[in-house]
Amino acid sequence: MAKTSESGAFVEKFILPPTSSSQQLPLSGLTFAVKDIIYMLKHGNRFDVDGYVTGFGNPDWKRTHSAATLTAPAVLDVLEGGATCVGKTIMDEMAYCINGENIHYGTPTNPCAPDRVPGGSSSGSAVAVGAGLVDFSLGSDTGGSVRVPASYCGILGFRPSHDAISTSGVIPMAQSFDTVGWFARDPAVLNRVGRVLLHLPNVNPVRPSQIFIPEDCFSLSSIPSARTTGVLIKSIEKLFGGSILKHVNLGDYVKEKVPSSHHFLAKGNDHAYNIPSLAALSSSMRLLQRYEFKKNHAEWITTVNPNLGPRLSERIWDAVRSPEENTGVYRSVQTELRAALTDLLKDEGILVLPTVPGDPPKLQMDLASLEVFRARAFSLLSIAGVSGFCQVSIPLGMHNNLPVSISLLAKHGSDAFLLNLVEVLYDTIQEEAGFAEKFTN
Repeated sequence: MAKTSESGAFVEKFILPPTSSSQQLPLSGLTFAVKDIIYMLKHGNRFDVDGYVTGFGNPDWKRTHSAATLTAPAVLDVLEGGATCVGKTIMDEMAYCINGENIHYGTPTNPCAPDRVPGGSSSGSAVAVGAGLVDFSLGSDTGGSVRVPASYCGILGFRPSHDAISTSGVIPMAQSFDTVGWFARDPAVLNRVGRVLLHLPNVNPVRPSQIFIPEDCFSLSSIPSARTTGVLIKSIEKLFGGSILKHVNLGDYVKEKVPSSHHFLAKGNDHAYNIPSLAALSSSMRLLQRYEFKKNHAEWITTVNPNLGPRLSERIWDAVRSPEENTGVYRSVQTELRAALTDLLKDEGILVLPTVPGDPPKLQMDLASLEVFRARAFSLLSIAGVSGFCQVSIPLGMHNNLPVSISLLAKHGSDAFLLNLVEVLYDTIQEEAGFAEKFTN
């Protein structure tokens, strides 16, 4: 089928019905879309080998690969949960960007800011939800590919704990970081989808024990604190009291507790970063991603020599031509950061972060400005990426007619707690964000 014009979100439209018509299922009556990185059969029947060709954001990939012979477990779960799939969504080529621009299939239109990028690489999935075309959508998040477009499109986006949801049937980008994430406009839907994907029972919400606000991380953001931390602090005080709020310098904490990251300080510490220790995390994450991407895809790239967008081609070929790496030090950074943040948050602790360091970039922004923004973004995104923690991006309305968000992180395996907390907090946060919007725009 041809790509539809609905906000440019879809690369292909179709109907994949739920595996049961029962109205008692948790996702009954909901529609969803799937990023074009995930394998699907045409009838949702696990024994039907007539599948869609997964395009991975590039026509040459689609041309040189066969149709799927399986449906990814994540898709099967939501179909069995009662939801109906309505199509595949556009993504950045080979999942190697967080902008959301695709020269082959077009750039999906950001529903909050049409002159700005929608964010990637799960761009179409975020736009489909943000434009109200579906109730929820599935994407993948390796370096930020759910969290970033959720922020830019003014919707909820959840990156689960690493390995909490099967990535079988998903084209790998970098397995040490790959996750299946999802988008929704409604926190109750976000929670319901998460419980199906994570196979979680319904449990009562738990009060957070501590909420940490790293002021140094918010110094990376161009958004006024009244529109980010100010909104969250007032919401927490209303719901739980202010005693659980704690302020921390995350950069100093990481520098002390993650000694292996010092190996990357020289590589990551440049003018684009304000926090050298988080720059080091970002450098370690992106180098390991590059290494794993090369292992996964170098043979296909060198054999096919695909037509790649000009902004991605150099980066992808740099990965293919990169030298072999000793990955031991990368693994040490991951282990140390997970232990350090687990010790900081303990049970039911939350770390608050800017999802991204400012407004969504303009379409076709000049590369120099974009690289500075990307550098700051990855220093924030790498915290969950390297630790494997779960993270949710929550919209905070608009500031100067552009979407604003904030993120909450919880320790690895605390996905149910974080999903419940979002549902409890959401209405109060939106109310406070509305007040702040009136006085700061």
